[in-house]
Amino acid sequence: MGWIVALIVGGLAGWLASKVMNRDASMGIFWNIVVGCVGSVVGNAIASNFGIAGSVQEFSIVGLLVAFGGAVVLLGVVNLIQRGKVR
Repeated sequence: MGWIVALIVGGLAGWLASKVMNRDASMGIFWNIVVGCVGSVVGNAIASNFGIAGSVQEFSIVGLLVAFGGAVVLLGVVNLIQRGKVR
């Protein structure tokens, strides 16, 4: 059951991050889920340095915010590599 929650939270975080980073037109639901889940891993790695524990295995606002922040960082890096600038 935890992986279903992880996919839903990852999809939501990826979708929100794609809206913020103006990448929504080029991403479908599959890539939103991928970006959200990978962003969650990135966000947890960054947040653990600050003592913040966010988990997407159980739904929590902290976990969603950490996944969203990681997804924004991930999309910023992708924008930087693809276009040479962060939007």
